[in-house]
Amino acid sequence: MTIINWENVSTHSTTFQNQSPFKFGFVETIFENSFYQKLFETYPKLNEFKDSSDMSKSQFVMEWGKEKYEHMEPVIPGEDPKFGKEWNELKVYAESEEFIKMWRDFSGVPVNKIKAFKFIAYRNGGFQLPHIHNVGPSTVQLFFYFSKGWKEGEAGGTYMASEEDESKIIFEPYNLDNTMAIFHDGPTSAHGTRMITNNLERKALQITLEEYNDETGWTGGNHKI
Repeated sequence: MTIINWENVSTHSTTFQNQSPFKFGFVETIFENSFYQKLFETYPKLNEFKDSSDMSKSQFVMEWGKEKYEHMEPVIPGEDPKFGKEWNELKVYAESEEFIKMWRDFSGVPVNKIKAFKFIAYRNGGFQLPHIHNVGPSTVQLFFYFSKGWKEGEAGGTYMASEEDESKIIFEPYNLDNTMAIFHDGPTSAHGTRMITNNLERKALQITLEEYNDETGWTGGNHKI
């Protein structure tokens, strides 16, 4: 069973690793098409999400394996019967050595374990102000998109910026249908989401990969992800 279009992913590795002021990239047709269509059709309904809005954002979140949003806690391993067959297949695959090794090779960042697997969605008026986690040095953030109908120039994708200011955006994706944005977390990795002004739902999955040591734990500690 093919899930990720790895051949397509690999063509973006050099560009990703040479980006400045931090490593970031964007991949289209990230999933095998028939598998993606199943994910798209069974993406959770937004009325089932928890509102995680505050002064810095207006968004909806659903955690894998949890009834409530726990932003400091690593993902619960294994399957979750609340989600469909394909989502469980993706989750188990995301925990596999193959999946993690492919992104480790792609990014050049020594990640070795999945830390977060959560759904993040926005409606009209949704946004997240530009911010920097700086939880590295060995953390990679992946955002997979499941939204059709976005037009060139419309807000909704996770943008990359040179500073914590929307006027400093250096990349913003507009194709949010079977695509993925990725960046290396660090002291200069500013990102956010401009306020959505259409009547569509921006549906995404965030996967966080990080380096984990059995003796010292996560390299980024217990940080907000």
